[in-house]
Amino acid sequence: MTTNPATSTTTPATDMTGEIAVVTGGSRGIGAAVVTTLARAGAAVVIAGGSEKHGRALADDLDGDCRYLSHDVSSEQAWDQLVARVRDELGDITLLVNNAGVLDPGPDISETSVANFDRHYRVNQLGVFLGMRAVAGPMKRAGSGSIVNLSSIGGHRGYANQIGYSTTKWAVRGMTKCAAAELGPYGVRVNSVAPGFISTTMIDVMPGEQIAAVTAATPLGRRGTAEEIARAVLFLASADCPFMTGAELIVDGGLAL
Repeated sequence: MTTNPATSTTTPATDMTGEIAVVTGGSRGIGAAVVTTLARAGAAVVIAGGSEKHGRALADDLDGDCRYLSHDVSSEQAWDQLVARVRDELGDITLLVNNAGVLDPGPDISETSVANFDRHYRVNQLGVFLGMRAVAGPMKRAGSGSIVNLSSIGGHRGYANQIGYSTTKWAVRGMTKCAAAELGPYGVRVNSVAPGFISTTMIDVMPGEQIAAVTAATPLGRRGTAEEIARAVLFLASADCPFMTGAELIVDGGLAL
């Protein structure tokens, strides 16, 4: 019997034992799949923020060292507190996955509110910057570490009614490359993953006809799964690619072609 690679939930072969990982927004969707994949690979995982109900339930369901901590990715103070708490309870963070994000399509640009634009900025862009800044010092001192930022197909193409969201995802690509250039000399790798249209609740806010049209335009003819994105994150996070930094893995079924 052949296993469907899109739905396989087998334990990954990559060994992440000894890694201390923080996954922002890790309670549902892609984040939950990343948490599950890293935990099954042996990492100690902190689910930072997202739904407390779902985050605590996920942590309870997983074997090994997995815990939920409330967190506001847009708060400088919250990042300082998170890094200090993880250090006290587990040790210095060796892997940061900046996954937290919001997608709130607005009207066209002439009617998009500053509040809508700013909400996307604070979670999707500022949150990534603050996260990278918070772990950069400890990782530099350790001479190693890995950061994986979640961008999006929306950071490679323009979509109507998504100027707030797409702006942040283009920015994540640039910030990833800047951080990779700065932190590379210290042995710290920084990469990004750009998911295409993935079957999670995030895309439920989009019109059904738009979802159908984009799915039809995907060369592989379907939406991706959260588990497929998680495996890309695991690859970049692990020792399987020690010479990759500043890279972008586009996991979109060919949509960006």
